[in-house]
Amino acid sequence: MLTVNPSEIEVPVLHRYLLGAVGPRPIAFASTIDANGVPNLSPFSFFNVFSANPPIMIFSPARSGRTGATKNTLDNVKEVGEVVINVVNHDIVQQMSLSSSPYNSSIDEFVKAGLTPVASENIKPFRVKESPVQFECKVNEIVELGQNGGAGNLVICEVVKIHIDEAVLDENGMIDQHKIDLVSRMGGNWYCRADQNSMFEIQKPITTIGIGVDQIPENISNNSILSGNDLGLLGSIEAIPSEQEVNAYASPKGEKFQVAKGLLEKGEVMNAWKTLLK
Repeated sequence: MLTVNPSEIEVPVLHRYLLGAVGPRPIAFASTIDANGVPNLSPFSFFNVFSANPPIMIFSPARSGRTGATKNTLDNVKEVGEVVINVVNHDIVQQMSLSSSPYNSSIDEFVKAGLTPVASENIKPFRVKESPVQFECKVNEIVELGQNGGAGNLVICEVVKIHIDEAVLDENGMIDQHKIDLVSRMGGNWYCRADQNSMFEIQKPITTIGIGVDQIPENISNNSILSGNDLGLLGSIEAIPSEQEVNAYASPKGEKFQVAKGLLEKGEVMNAWKTLLK
């Protein structure tokens, strides 16, 4: 295994390792405005949501790795402590990428990228009409992490209003993860599209307490057919099936570990257990 000491390699190399390993990363398409009213629009993948009460998002416009200069976005939120964080879906990914060009601060990226500015309701910066979800935010705090090239600046934002395109909602009024068609950043020039080919569901064990992998009998956990993910599924149940339940179950024919693996792939965890305990 390659072991890297961050202090012993050049920043651009470290940057590539960090971005290549930590992903996919959501994209904050940040719309700001300077003290003279000039709009700015730029994407940042050092971004996430960190709290629901209060609703807090943080993104980080890092200093230029080449010059150490700050981004126009950072300068703007220091002048006008407001920002719209627009989410990026596949429909606008190329326009988003174009807006990341190092335009002069006097240039309006809305115009360059061919996107439509829409007036916000509570703050000064414009929203991106084409974005399926737009968060109007006030800036609570800016934490500067350094003064050298590559140093980040945490812009801590509180959401004051949310605008959601009804076209991305499901029958319950919640955001449908297939309809919203989000994109995210990977390393280098790579992006990731969250569509039916890349998404899968895992039921979160929030209201249940799984028995854990350590409680799986060794003759099951030490076999070479079941993977770590398979064992994680087996450990997610709250109680191992009883002998009566096992005896009453008609397991499909075949080598039991292979049968159990197939059942796990279909999400039939209890049936997999019953097969393994036969």
